[in-house]
Amino acid sequence: MNHSPERITLRQPDDWHLHLRDGDMLNVTVMNTARVFRRAVVMPNLTVPITTVEAAVSYRKRILDSTPVGMAFTPLMTAYITSNLCPEVLEKGFRNGVFIAAKLYPANSTTNSAQGVSDLRSIDSLLETMESIGMPLLIHGEVVDRDVDVFDREVVFIERHLVPLLVRFPRLKVVLEHITTEQAVEFVDTSSSKIAATITPHHLHINRNAMFDGGLRSDFFCLPVAKRERHRLALRKAATSGKACFFLGTDSAPHLRAFKESSCGCAGIFNSPYALESYAEVFEQEGALDRLEAFASEYGPVFYGLPLNEQSVTLIKQNQVVPDFVEVLRNEQTSEKLVPFHAGETLRWTLLMGPNK
Repeated sequence: MNHSPERITLRQPDDWHLHLRDGDMLNVTVMNTARVFRRAVVMPNLTVPITTVEAAVSYRKRILDSTPVGMAFTPLMTAYITSNLCPEVLEKGFRNGVFIAAKLYPANSTTNSAQGVSDLRSIDSLLETMESIGMPLLIHGEVVDRDVDVFDREVVFIERHLVPLLVRFPRLKVVLEHITTEQAVEFVDTSSSKIAATITPHHLHINRNAMFDGGLRSDFFCLPVAKRERHRLALRKAATSGKACFFLGTDSAPHLRAFKESSCGCAGIFNSPYALESYAEVFEQEGALDRLEAFASEYGPVFYGLPLNEQSVTLIKQNQVVPDFVEVLRNEQTSEKLVPFHAGETLRWTLLMGPNK
């Protein structure tokens, strides 16, 4: 990595946690990711979840068909774990290079998770297979019990479910996705298991006050929700620590305005358009720009056993105002809107160029 106060050139990064959605939205979501990220782990929680090898192959083709000409982008597909999923499906998909990992959603924990898992013991045969073949388990780490405060659900999941799971499967590779608490940071940092965590740009920038600043702000509602300020500071310390167990995963999760601005607004923040610039601001503020490349471009590939990217991207110190919305074209006459993270704000870093060819 080469950097100065005015310019950063780093190995092209990857996004290790991403929602691209499907249909008309793909042209927008894929372009905004592929302009900077070489690879991305694509989440399987579509309206019809990705539970077969064939469905993953078909979805990957739709993503590649939506990738703009001249952009080199590799979607890394995941399987959606259900209680009745056969271990043979995971093993076939993993050994054939279709699935890079499998995703565990506690049932009804987030968008399109109704077919997720209610009893972790019911998937022990899947986890046993994954452990034996070296297939990573990606976890949305929250309990869904109504009697547990929404701000405590990550911590309770770790205590009730993740700790026993790792005791049962000590060699299983695990990524605790989009961590939000100081307890999760400590757990991952001190664990003797093969566990890592992804950290989003929005959880580095906002605490829970953002959702209520001047009114109910649905654009800052995501799951897991942003927590108290002390948790945000712990995440910033972890991301910029230079520790390989923490790496980039945007959890960019777009929803059209009609679904965000409603009586039951959807959870998710669309941050991919300016994700790298957003991370760069945090690392600069923390005096850790020299550690950005490892967090964004090295620790993730090493964990997944993939080669580092050979291309590079460059950011320059130049203010840019993030637009209020991004259009999703339905047809020549109709479009809908996505609101990007940092909408209306000025970011101090700008992507100068895409990956050098």
